[in-house]
Amino acid sequence: MSFEKLGVFKPLLDAIHDLGYENPTTVQKRVIPLVLQKKDIFASAQTGTGKTAAFALPILQRLRKPVENRGVRAIILSPTRELSIQIHEDIKDLSKYMEIKTTILVGGKDLEKQKRALNNGTEIIIATPGRLFEHIQSGLNLSDVEVFVLDEADRMLDMGFTKDIRKIHPLLPKRHQTLLFSATFSDKVRKLSKLI
Repeated sequence: MSFEKLGVFKPLLDAIHDLGYENPTTVQKRVIPLVLQKKDIFASAQTGTGKTAAFALPILQRLRKPVENRGVRAIILSPTRELSIQIHEDIKDLSKYMEIKTTILVGGKDLEKQKRALNNGTEIIIATPGRLFEHIQSGLNLSDVEVFVLDEADRMLDMGFTKDIRKIHPLLPKRHQTLLFSATFSDKVRKLSKLI
């Protein structure tokens, strides 16, 4: 099974080729077609299985057509600054033949600089829950979000981000796609999946 057979379009295939990926991983084969069909996903995936590309490729493909006067269209939450930076780099590599604006919102970085980046327009936000909530309190609007990703949900819950996630989720449009990835399916993660 190739990326092409999964329905991935040419600009992304070219970027995949440049990165040296030949065949999709198991999680990519299972997740990409479902995300392209706009289905909600609750998947078990460890770090290093190609899970970032499993959600990033179909999100990028979905956002390929610019929409006039639209705000943020996808939010990817991750538990740590380091993971957020890695996801941001991966998305930049995958979208190199596309015109997609991404912004990373993490602690330890200048809040005002992040606000300026948001004011210049962005389609995809990669963030830690706490920093995203700070920007929401400063006026960030989530009403155009089409896709909401929770990456490493089990770690987010272990790190005490449940409150932030519960505050963020009601601010999203009722009709949005949710992609939840977790290494484990603990009771906490199952409970969270029912809330979002």
